[in-house]
Amino acid sequence: MGVLNWLGLQEAADPEVKRLKSEVDTLAFKLEESYDQLSRMFSEDAGWSRIGQETEKDLTPEGRKRSAQMCRVMAIANPLVARAIAVRTGYVHGNGGIGVQAADGKELGTQDVNKVVQAFLDDRGNRSAFTGAQSHEELEKQLSTDGNMYTILFTDPKTGFVRVRTLDPLEVTDILMNPEDASEPWFYRRDYVESRIGERTARVTTRQRTVWYPALNYDPTKKFPVIDGEPVDWSASVYHTAVNRTGKFGLGDAHPALPWARAYTSFLDDWAKLMKSLARIAWRMSGKKSGAQQMRSQLNSLTEAGGVAGMDAGTQLEAVPKTGATMDAESGRPLATMVAAAFGIPVTTLMSDPGQTGARAVAETLNQPTRLSMQSRRDVWTETYRAILNHVIDQAVLAPQGPLKGGVTVDPYTQQREISLGNPDDRTITFSWPELDDTPIDQMVKAIVDADATQKLPPLETMRLLLRALGVRDVDEILEAWTDDAGNFIDPNTSAGDAAVDAFNRGENPAEALKKK
Repeated sequence: MGVLNWLGLQEAADPEVKRLKSEVDTLAFKLEESYDQLSRMFSEDAGWSRIGQETEKDLTPEGRKRSAQMCRVMAIANPLVARAIAVRTGYVHGNGGIGVQAADGKELGTQDVNKVVQAFLDDRGNRSAFTGAQSHEELEKQLSTDGNMYTILFTDPKTGFVRVRTLDPLEVTDILMNPEDASEPWFYRRDYVESRIGERTARVTTRQRTVWYPALNYDPTKKFPVIDGEPVDWSASVYHTAVNRTGKFGLGDAHPALPWARAYTSFLDDWAKLMKSLARIAWRMSGKKSGAQQMRSQLNSLTEAGGVAGMDAGTQLEAVPKTGATMDAESGRPLATMVAAAFGIPVTTLMSDPGQTGARAVAETLNQPTRLSMQSRRDVWTETYRAILNHVIDQAVLAPQGPLKGGVTVDPYTQQREISLGNPDDRTITFSWPELDDTPIDQMVKAIVDADATQKLPPLETMRLLLRALGVRDVDEILEAWTDDAGNFIDPNTSAGDAAVDAFNRGENPAEALKKK
């Protein structure tokens, strides 16, 4: 008797054998199911591993450089990416841009800090490199493509005047952080090609250079002359502004939009080819084979619209049906939506088109998420300005011929220098941005006038709000023209005699008030 037959008889004779065989079959099935689940899990982990490897590759110096170069090209060559960057720049810096006002010291009876700040902002070189409208547009585009902005500050050792310039983000290859605090940068490494013109031959020579710059506000007691064999330039300091930060560096806003911008471009290219091919075949002729050659010659002679073709009774001429052969251009809209999502703007704004199901008002509306996203970028610029302007004030105090006076203390814990002015309010810097909402000017002016009617606002503050509402850029210069030496507001509607009386009542020279008037 065979073994299988014997097991079959045993199973029929003994119920316990039947039960054990059923349990074995069940366990075998569960084992196969677990194996399948593990196989799928390992497959998914392999996918995530590949994603992680690609991400790490993007964060290497070569990966960041490649990403920035691709984003720079797409910002010029791809209309969708160029439009998205232009929209972001307009939201952030448009309609007047940032306004800066520091304590002028007149009302406080202390130092004129605002004069130092405005001199820095109005310097020709500083406006060209950082504080002007054109530089704001260029640097905002740099944040969109590179994700990093490096401002380098040069200080006159005698007067303390600060000049600001920017570095190419591709030249900054490494950041040395505080080993005990990963959020505190100490040094920035710059690898660049230096070009020089010979004094005798007038020939241009180039050489590769590497320089370390200290971070802004990093001023150790012991200053290293070299790091890893490369020199340290202590005459300048660098402030780093990064967006979409991953680790020590940032990534451009355009980085996640690149594949979708390419996909949308490819879709439109295919759609245009299809439309062109459909346009070349407009008519279909059917009939007897004997008259086909004659009919083709008559059709070729039709060069103008509205022509007439003579056909025999057995020949039929009809337009080629387009049903089922067309491809709707709106089908690619989800691809454009991904590009808009990468830049934090609505797709209706990106494409200047509400689409087939939208309305024109939808395309012109700035929704709350977009408003908050643009305000967040403005806050990044505000912090950059605040850090740089505080450095400007500090250098005006530390320089031997600096225009400001103050004291220097050393923090016992961080060993960092702290510069204090005579009055804590002298450090107050007011930053004002135009409203993101498209509020009519008459409504804003009415609100300011109503607030002024409460007599709770100082006259200078009322004038400042009115000038900002009207889009005036150099607000500080106008305010300076309507304040006296003591910081008192000169009412434009007050006569010269009233101004002299008011000056006399304040114990001032009436002649000076008349001269000011």
